[in-house]
Amino acid sequence: MLKAYLIKRALMTIPTMLILLTIIFLIMRVLPGDPVAAIVGTKAPPEVIQSVTRRLGLDQPYHIQYINYLSDLLRGDLGRSMIWGRRPVIDEIMDHFPATLELSISAFMVSILIGIITGTEAARKFRSKFDQVLRFYGILTYSLFIPWFGIMLQLIFSVYLKLLPVGGRIDPFMEPEKITGLYLLDSILTLNIPSFFNALSHLVLPSITLGVYISGVFTRTVRSNMLEVLRKDYITAARARGIPENVVVYRHALKNAFIPILTMMGLQFALLLAGAVLTETTFSWPGMGTFLLERIMYRDYTTVQGTVVFIALLIVSISLLVDIMYAYLDPRIRFR
Repeated sequence: MLKAYLIKRALMTIPTMLILLTIIFLIMRVLPGDPVAAIVGTKAPPEVIQSVTRRLGLDQPYHIQYINYLSDLLRGDLGRSMIWGRRPVIDEIMDHFPATLELSISAFMVSILIGIITGTEAARKFRSKFDQVLRFYGILTYSLFIPWFGIMLQLIFSVYLKLLPVGGRIDPFMEPEKITGLYLLDSILTLNIPSFFNALSHLVLPSITLGVYISGVFTRTVRSNMLEVLRKDYITAARARGIPENVVVYRHALKNAFIPILTMMGLQFALLLAGAVLTETTFSWPGMGTFLLERIMYRDYTTVQGTVVFIALLIVSISLLVDIMYAYLDPRIRFR
């Protein structure tokens, strides 16, 4: 049954991907702006404009462009950039994806740590003033305007206290030897301690900004699931046996409440990987978000389409992995 469930879930992603690809294809061609003008300029001779248009395949009808686009994707080809020297899109994505991955992992760890602790303590002290404060925290953090919160952290820790860098990913000439593209990991692998601490200092503020913003979701999710588990008979029995409250809450209750939380964790991490545009823009972080925003402004059709496909495949893959873990941990889900 598990195999059939996973096949069903995988097949359900195909129409979703097709709809997404169609929408992004149409949107890029409806938006005002012309990639040819971005390449040759608005005052280029007509014959030059026609030559570039023909070379990029933009002189063909939309349905022909769409068919060619899908056929290239089926061969695993994301295309080449229209703007920057016809460079393969996958190469440009790989230049920016490690930065987003590093930021996403760090922010995710911050959000999980804060969310699990606050959600568990809120459920533990149900209907107390402490619970009300933490519930308000869950609402407040999710309604934060990220650029404002990031700028406040920059003012406090960078401008006033001068403890952390304002932005960027690492200081000039401090980049470690590239192995994975993740500066912290590459610094450890190459034993480059100065680069490690320099990259870490740049990572702190954007990770806290994004992590705090996401943590409110986990606070509310953990609280609601913990409240349900703490009412179970086996929790009452554990308390009756004199087991310390911290052990009951964090070892027994949290473990059993974690299965529904796992789904939320996977989806939130997938959204982080999709590119936290506002956070990356605020801190001048050279990740997928700022990269995609830049290429949209230049109307680089193939790069934008390829990047969206890459992000969508990541989200679908992570969602499918979460479904597999969910079905493995809770066999009842396989029969739904």
